[in-house]
Amino acid sequence: MTMTTAIHGRVDALRAGNDPTFIARLASGWAVMGERQVLPGYCLLLPDPVVPTLNALAIPERTQFLADMAALGDAVLRVTRALRINYAILGNQEQALHAHVIPRFHDEPAQYATTHPWAYDWNAAAEFDPEQHRELRDRIHIALGAKE
Repeated sequence: MTMTTAIHGRVDALRAGNDPTFIARLASGWAVMGERQVLPGYCLLLPDPVVPTLNALAIPERTQFLADMAALGDAVLRVTRALRINYAILGNQEQALHAHVIPRFHDEPAQYATTHPWAYDWNAAAEFDPEQHRELRDRIHIALGAKE
């Protein structure tokens, strides 16, 4: 039985050219903006094809996914001038591999500065808006050296 998750749905939309969060097609999958911009520049890396976990990938594909995740982090770091990047691969709610790439900033509120990004109220965060976030998305695309 094939499991269908939100990750599967997003990858299908990306393949069809119907996801406005698209940043770039990378060797291992898709770089996209987060649907909630809890911190400006929050992105995800979605594998293509979708697999359940990082461990489901053979070593070369696993290495490529992690390298693409770091490259996306490098691009977000350059574009946002963040203090650091938090990386997370959880898969507890959406049981399909996806990596969170979350910029952290020196001017975050003190109660959040040293905690994990899930301490923020994600439901109150700005939704990705193709117009409002276009410049940021495009700058990350360019910083990745993306061809598409």
